[in-house]
Amino acid sequence: NIDILIDLLSDTYEVLVALDGESVFEIVEENRLDLILLDIMMPYMDGYEVCRRLKLNRNTKDIPIIFITAKTDEASIERAYDVGGFDYVTKPFKPKELRAKVKLQLQLQKLIKELEASQKELKFLASTDPMTELYNRRYFSTISKHILDLAKRDATPTSIIMLDIDNFKKVNDTYGHKVGDDVIISLAKLLQKFTRKSDIACRFGGEEFVILLPETAINGASVIAEKIREATEHSTVNSMENNTLTFTISLGIAQIDPEEESDIEASIHRADTALYAAKRGGKNRVYIKNDKGKPCKPASQIF
Repeated sequence: NIDILIDLLSDTYEVLVALDGESVFEIVEENRLDLILLDIMMPYMDGYEVCRRLKLNRNTKDIPIIFITAKTDEASIERAYDVGGFDYVTKPFKPKELRAKVKLQLQLQKLIKELEASQKELKFLASTDPMTELYNRRYFSTISKHILDLAKRDATPTSIIMLDIDNFKKVNDTYGHKVGDDVIISLAKLLQKFTRKSDIACRFGGEEFVILLPETAINGASVIAEKIREATEHSTVNSMENNTLTFTISLGIAQIDPEEESDIEASIHRADTALYAAKRGGKNRVYIKNDKGKPCKPASQIF
């Protein structure tokens, strides 16, 4: 029967052969398989048990399995499906039927993988700003609720940074929107460079960005903000005249109080207040809105 299977399939597919159940596990460990044809009757371990074990392993659970059997009773076929089989072929083989079932399962698996890739891409597009590839405002709104809940549960500090490109309208008016877009992209790359994996960097709209920093008190947020400010000040972007353009940003920081602030909006407002205090203070600087009701201060005066 194995020789017949090889003859029927080897002209179209690469065929690997296991003579018993244990050999199946050796083959799947060493090879990436697209499909398994599994005889129910095998020495040492029957096909049902092999299938059951394969389905328990996260690396092999999605490999489609077609059972090969001389049994045609309803109970045997039902058990084949119960343990995770996708289909079955009865002995003696009908060559056209066998090839058709193999081809169908491979086509279905290809379609499933394409759908999974499309879903992953759609999820990425739904949560990401297309220009900068940072998270978008909608995703920020969703994830911030989760982070605030964790901060409240674990009593850990969380901070937020709002930042804005200084004189951005002048950049657009002087150099054009293409250069303006390049400035935004350049800043986004700096944010990706200077934030940690646990941080949530988001394009909030236009030239405004926000960073949520879990498990970070305001002094730690101030260090990160200053690194971003300094790196931005020393970065350059090519203008349309092949000259280099420099730009700066202003940043505002607030520490979130999860006990008093049930959503992110109050914290955003305080960080935004600090941001505009930085603008009024001369731009290209970091300001902090620490205590509610008290004026914003430059981070350099606090730490």
